[in-house]
Parts: sequence; C-alpha cells; structure tokens
Amino acid sequence: MNKLCILDAHTLGEDADLSIFHKFGHLSIYNATGPDQVVQRIKDQDIIITNKVLLNESNLQLAPEVKLICITATGTNNVDLEYCRKRNITVTNVVAYSTQSVVQHTFALLFYLLESLPYYDQYVKSKRYTGSGNFTCLDLPFWEIQGKTWGIIGLGTIGKKTAEIARAFGCQVLYYSTSGRNNDENYTRVELTELLKSSDIVSIHAPLNPQTYNLLQYDQLKTMKKSAILLNLGRGGIINEGDLARALDEGLIAGAGLDVFEQEPLEAKSPLLNIKNREKLVLTPHIAWASVEARQTLLKEVAHNIEAFLSGRRRNPVN
Repeated sequence: MNKLCILDAHTLGEDADLSIFHKFGHLSIYNATGPDQVVQRIKDQDIIITNKVLLNESNLQLAPEVKLICITATGTNNVDLEYCRKRNITVTNVVAYSTQSVVQHTFALLFYLLESLPYYDQYVKSKRYTGSGNFTCLDLPFWEIQGKTWGIIGLGTIGKKTAEIARAFGCQVLYYSTSGRNNDENYTRVELTELLKSSDIVSIHAPLNPQTYNLLQYDQLKTMKKSAILLNLGRGGIINEGDLARALDEGLIAGAGLDVFEQEPLEAKSPLLNIKNREKLVLTPHIAWASVEARQTLLKEVAHNIEAFLSGRRRNPVN
C-alpha cells in the first residue's frame, strides 16, 4: 500500500475535503510542517502533497521511497526540480484552476478602492447619514471605469480574462508583455513606460522572475496618473513595497490594492502597514486564488495527477 502525506493542509482551508486522497493508500495529514519536521514526516512516504513546504536535496535524500511530489499550486519554486530529476521523482503542479477567482478578486479590490466603500459603509452605520438631512452623500467622489484605460502587466490566462471583463465595462485595454514574447492582436501592446503613463487602472498578473522583480519602483510609480489605481494580483516583489508606500504618502497615485507580498505573511515592519493615508491602500492575505470552487478544482486536479502517475501516465509533470 502506498503511503502519502499532506504537509500543509491548513493552506487548503478548513473546509477542504481531503477524503479524496484516501483511496490512494495510507494518508497522513499535517496542518503545517516546519523545516525541522520535514524529514520525519516524509522519510517513509511514497507520495508527498504540499503547497509551500520546501523540499530539496537536504531533506529528500533522507526519503528514499518518494516517487511523486504533488504541488497544490502552479508555482514550483519550493521544490528542487533538478534534484528530483536526478532521483527520478516526478513533480506535478496544477495550472489554470483559479483564473475566475483571481479575476473576480481583481475587480473586488478595484471597486473597494474606487468607490470608497469602507467610508460610505461606515457613514451609514455610524448614523451620520441618518442625521444628515440629505438623501445622498458625495464626500468622496468616484469615477466610472467606462471609457478609461486599463493597463495589464502580464497577459497570460488571468490577464486575458481580466482584459475581457475590463473591455465589457467599456475600458480601453493596453498590455505589457514581461517576457517580450506575448502578442495578442485583440489588445494594444505597449512598453511599460507608455502603459504606466496612459492607464487609469493598472493590474499586475505576471510571475515573479528576474525580469519582473522590482519592476515597479519609485521612478516608475511617479510616471503614473495621480488618479490611477494600482493592483497586484501577480506576485509580491514585482512592486517595491517601500517605494509604493512612499508614492501613496506623496499622493503620486490615488490608491493601490495588493493580494501578494514579497514576504508572506507580511512582516510587522512592512512600510505598507505604516502609510499615512490608510484608506488609499487595501491589503488582502493572498486569497485571490482561494474561492471555494477554485480549491475544489485544485484538489480534484491533484487527485487526477496521482491517478495518472499510478497508472503509468504522465499528467502535468514539471520536471
């Protein structure tokens, strides 16, 4: 009987149905696994399921039975793929399971900022509206996105879906290809400088790599419109967080929404937690990918990857 373990089940949510994996053998489930616990938990396993736990030569060499590593995500940077190749350990990931979820969250962040929803919600609940004598409140004006320019950094699967919906709202869509290889005749491709200067909304849907690390620093941010809103649904590290905090404090842009950070969880000393005008910034804890439907799809795809491996087929291998 195969032995398999889930090293960080907590990252999949308390409502995740992990019973789908029992059919593959004896299943051990750990909510979280620290670096000093990895070896003990994987040493006699055939299959490892993990999201973020680091698996490399130092711990895998002490787990001689491992044949398959299933990453419950798209990114593979937590697994030493080169060592796995040498050991003939198959590594799989899951792609395109969270597109709808991430796109939905992109627009949630936008409208939260654009329409100053926290302010108006509190305005009513505090009973200021009740005593105002006016049927409306126009303290914080907002604009429509119809007719505005939406700039997308990274026109992959998520970027394209965002572009499609932005266009449905009546936006003109520009995009910048971070790899330089992405062309889509449905939208206007421009260089980064032009995108930042022209866009009313900029959303990031790119991977983190040497080309995108610190892509947006102070010098880039100050070229944006003062009324612009910046959204990062790609990876932390693409925006220099200290420079973004400075840009918000100086009023260089109107607002920003981030779901990803260079260090996760966000450090207590992060400059993002100490900006002067907190209403200009909305932060969410890397949840854009995690709708109920997306997580259900993710688990089913991981199960399919295991089934394919055990039947001798290769499905979603990354090494």
